[in-house]
Parts: sequence; C-alpha cells; structure tokens
Amino acid sequence: MKSKRSAPSHLGEVFINCPFDAEYEPLFRALAFAILACGFKPRCALEIDDGSEVRLEKIYRLMQSCQFSLHDISRTELDAVSKLPRFNMPFELGLFLGLGRALKKPRPTLILDAEPYRYQKFISDIAGQDIRAHMGDPLKAMSQVRNWLNTHVPNAALMGGAALSKLYNEFTLELPSRLKHARLEPSEITFVDWMRLTSAWLGLTNRVGPIA
Repeated sequence: MKSKRSAPSHLGEVFINCPFDAEYEPLFRALAFAILACGFKPRCALEIDDGSEVRLEKIYRLMQSCQFSLHDISRTELDAVSKLPRFNMPFELGLFLGLGRALKKPRPTLILDAEPYRYQKFISDIAGQDIRAHMGDPLKAMSQVRNWLNTHVPNAALMGGAALSKLYNEFTLELPSRLKHARLEPSEITFVDWMRLTSAWLGLTNRVGPIA
C-alpha cells in the first residue's frame, strides 16, 4: 500500500514560453506535467481566453507574476506558407531576461533547444547562457525540467528523471479512461483541461513535489 503524503502548496510559478501547435504538443504536455509533479505551477498564455486583453500585455503580466520561466527556442523551421521562421519564443525570452534586469532581480530560467550548441547559429547573443537540449524527446525534456527545478528546492530533493518518466507513462495509460469520465475527446483537450486532469491524477497518487 502506497504511503500517502499531502500535496504541498506550489513552490513557485513557472512561465512556459514554447510553441502551442499540434506538432509540439507532446513536448508541451510533458513539460506541464513535469512542472506540476515537481510541486510547481505551470503558467502560460493559453490559461486565459479573453479577447479584451492584448496578447502581449497578458504575456507580460504573467511574466511579472512568475518566479521562474522556461523557454523552448527549438522551433526554427521555416513556415510552409510564409517561408519565414517564428520569432515569438526568442522574443519572449528576451522580454523575461530584460524584466529581471529591470527589476534588478534576475529570475531562474531554463532555456531549451533541440540539440546542444545549435542555438549559437541563430541566437549567438545568449552564448553565455546555459542551454539544455531535449532532442525532441518529451521524457528527456521532463528530465531537464526536473534537474533545473531540483536546484531551487530547499532542504529536499525531487524524484529522479527515471521515476518522473515512469509516473508520466502511468498517467498516459490511464488518460483514456479519465477522458471518458470527463466526457472529453482527445482532440478537445485544452491547456486548462490538461492542468485539471494532471493535477487531479497527481493528487490521487500522492506523488507530488519534493521528498524531505
């Protein structure tokens, strides 16, 4: 019988800056799961659908409220129609870094790319930063998130990357039944739905956050 531990309050909020398209979705969901399982709260522009708010203002407000940030700058492919790359992710990374300097309070940041040192070819100004590679693998990305957040948990340790991957695999196996119970189709899952499904499952399994 599993020992029960009450889920701790969030250790901090993590702003996620990444692509939101279908191709990146497996990575995005894995990142959000990892952040929640480590005891932190993911935040991103998809959590509020309000047509009255300017998107950039919403992003900046979220950045101001979050103590941590995660930026995936791996999307450098040219758009099939415009033949141009997307610059939103590097732009938002610059905003967050600038915000920390303006407030004279740098905030812990994880920068992800697909391959080691690849970023030096398209955004060399951040060559002095520590960039982590996920190789397009959701489980590898989760491990990078765990290792980063583990350095910001005082007097405790987070579950290892292998244990986190196993936990995620257990969740994905149970996801179809949970979607059926929630009367949701897989194609209908929004970021808010994902947060609720993940949080509820982690709460039931009592495996959230650091172990003292």
